[in-house]
Amino acid sequence: MDIKSFLDKKLEEWVLIISLIILVLIVFVQVLSRYFLNYSFAWSEEIARYILIWVAWISVSYSIRRQEHLRIEFLKDRFSPTVQKYIELVVLILWFLFAIFLAIEGTNVILGIQSSGQTSPSIGMPMWIAYLAIPVGGLLMTIRLIQQVYFLFRGNKRGGI
Repeated sequence: MDIKSFLDKKLEEWVLIISLIILVLIVFVQVLSRYFLNYSFAWSEEIARYILIWVAWISVSYSIRRQEHLRIEFLKDRFSPTVQKYIELVVLILWFLFAIFLAIEGTNVILGIQSSGQTSPSIGMPMWIAYLAIPVGGLLMTIRLIQQVYFLFRGNKRGGI
């Protein structure tokens, strides 16, 4: 598999797999530590929360790429295939505008948090790193939505998967 194909089809999948493994291990160790040693790691809950936030935002992009996001299609399915294509295009454009909004406003939020110097309570991580998931997610959504418009007019229902 070449690098272009990996970036297009597997990057988000691998990031999600590795992140979920780390998340499960952190929570598992924390539970065992509380149960058997009666000791709690102060940092584990905070790191698990931030990993989960990143997983959620990257998962949106991944689900767009695979066309496995939640959809309500009962109204669209009542039209001819040609009309369905244009309805899909309108939906993708509206979703694209929302993703752009998330990327821009998320960046503005990050710049504000970065200038304030806010850090997380347990591990002292700069909070802008946790909030960076919003514009990164918006940017990834934007890229994947552009891809979906391309796939829509190329006639590839599943986007090459």
